Amino acid sequence: QKTHLKNLCLQYQLHLLLNSHFLGLLKNETGLIIFFLCAYLPKTAAGHCKWTEVLKDLEQIKTSKDIDVSLYTANTDEDVRCRELVMSCFFLEMKVILHECYVTNCSKSQDVFNILKNGNANFENNQMNSTTSKKCKECEEYEEKNFTEFIQNFVKVIQRECK
Repeated sequence: QKTHLKNLCLQYQLHLLLNSHFLGLLKNETGLIIFFLCAYLPKTAAGHCKWTEVLKDLEQIKTSKDIDVSLYTANTDEDVRCRELVMSCFFLEMKVILHECYVTNCSKSQDVFNILKNGNANFENNQMNSTTSKKCKECEEYEEKNFTEFIQNFVKVIQRECK
């Protein structure tokens, strides 16, 4: 829907330029509405967090009763220099959840798969520029926690990335 609106905005702006009726159309109510929509749209797209889809899917699986695993769970207050490694650890543990879902045929398999797919796309397309500190823990050094605690920490870490 955003793509369609962007195309409409671009076509409308091109129309305005080609016909040189810019000021005349701004007197028209429809012209004003489209102008303000087009002016507002780029700001909305720029403010969009790249992890939003992952957060939505985490909300979908957090109440799952058929996922019963213990997972290495990074701390939410981990050093800023370790944020890339922390995110990587959460996504590695999501692979464990996906495997568990395939074995037990859990109801949230598709949501878990979507988290991994969207997370991997964000890592590939928008590499975080944190430097890995020697103080950063390896995934296996974190305490194992149950599924509910793991998801709560994962949500907090992603929300921090969206700020």
